[in-house]
Amino acid sequence: MGDNFQNKTMAPVMMDYEFKIKTQNERSKVEDLFDFEGCKVGRGTYGHVYKGRRKDGSDTKDYALKQIEGTGLSMSACREIALLRELKHPNVINLIRVFLSHTDRKVWLLFDYAEHDLWHIIKFHRAAKANKKSVMVPKGMVKSLLYQILDGIHYLHSNWVLHRDLKPANILVMGEGPERGRVKIADMGFARLFNAPLKPLADLDPVVVTFWYRAPELLLGARHYTKAIDIWAIGCIFAELLTSEPIFHCRQEDIKTSNPYHHDQLDRIFNVMGFPLEKDWEDIRKMPEHATLVKDFKRSNYQNCSLSKYMDRHKIKPDSKAFSLLQRLLLMDPNRRITSEQAMQDPYFSEDPLPTQDVFAGCPIPYPKREFLTDDDQDDKSDSKARQNQQQQPNDRRQNEQTMRLMTQQNQVQANSHDHAANNAKRMRMSGPNQGNNNQGGGQQEFHQQQQMMYGQQQSANQQQQNFQQRF
Repeated sequence: MGDNFQNKTMAPVMMDYEFKIKTQNERSKVEDLFDFEGCKVGRGTYGHVYKGRRKDGSDTKDYALKQIEGTGLSMSACREIALLRELKHPNVINLIRVFLSHTDRKVWLLFDYAEHDLWHIIKFHRAAKANKKSVMVPKGMVKSLLYQILDGIHYLHSNWVLHRDLKPANILVMGEGPERGRVKIADMGFARLFNAPLKPLADLDPVVVTFWYRAPELLLGARHYTKAIDIWAIGCIFAELLTSEPIFHCRQEDIKTSNPYHHDQLDRIFNVMGFPLEKDWEDIRKMPEHATLVKDFKRSNYQNCSLSKYMDRHKIKPDSKAFSLLQRLLLMDPNRRITSEQAMQDPYFSEDPLPTQDVFAGCPIPYPKREFLTDDDQDDKSDSKARQNQQQQPNDRRQNEQTMRLMTQQNQVQANSHDHAANNAKRMRMSGPNQGNNNQGGGQQEFHQQQQMMYGQQQSANQQQQNFQQRF
């Protein structure tokens, strides 16, 4: 009787094991489908990212393979997978497939590959400034980038999702291909649903978002923060695109702590924005860390500080539409901060140059492609001292050299066009203001000419140089 009972109980166990082995053998393995060895392009606390292509040659697309750190599925990975399988928008990164490996318990996520991101783009322009070469991000490109970021975040917020970790490194930009110049919001590991949570969000993981892009209500311990934290981060990114410098840069590196209060980061915000008045932020007294704020800071120390003064030093005038929008994105009071939908309707986006789907507006892309990393390389996008000392890194020297080549090309174009300047001006006087409008910032006609340029169109070298000069 005992033998019969043992046989009956063992049978389903054996069936389960056999089924497990069968499905394991049938499951596709990422290493069998994709060639990515030696093509690591990113590293972080999340794991590693590789650039790969299909081994069977069924297409020639590049893909991004994200290997999740550790074994099994972490909460962050589960959250990212669950959300990205449901969220589909042109400005949100597309999760194509998930691979689970039973042999080493690794999790792989397959995405469309983006050749660029805002961290590297801004770094390229910051390197130019360090060499006394003023090559700012083109105004039309800034506007296109911002509009697409807002569009993607509006989609997330409309579906009750907070991103919670917006920063330049998480804003990808597609390179050459069908989606050339399109923004992709990535890294949803911190993203959360926020419709009627069972408990205050801050009870679960109180410290989110990289310090430089963290809203003041988070730093003061807000327990019921809202989508306004994403809007603040977008404002920080917008300011960084306009100036090529992080607006709330704080030297102290990020630390893992359950305490949201961060004195140095608040001090940096107040040095730019000024100390918040109660009439400007009515609920500031309700912040959990308000008593600490009053104890640590004196309002009088920030009397001469304001966003308008800071941006004016970077040649962004207070009466410009760009500054007006920035001011609404960076309101200290989260209840008064503009929404993504309101921001997309701002007059800033109605004046020339208009935003384009291709943020490069059809012009040649000057930014270098991602370099492959070795196991000894450090990811230069980490928020650490290596990032703060970025001008000393070898990659920066290479970018500086490329910036110098860019400036040389610009000077050559200017020299070649100098002899024709008088004749062009004479023709414009004779033909009227709507003819031959090729002056710098040449208004709506020049913008729409750039917008009509399509990727892959054959152009002469001289024409490419002229388009390049117009954008940079």
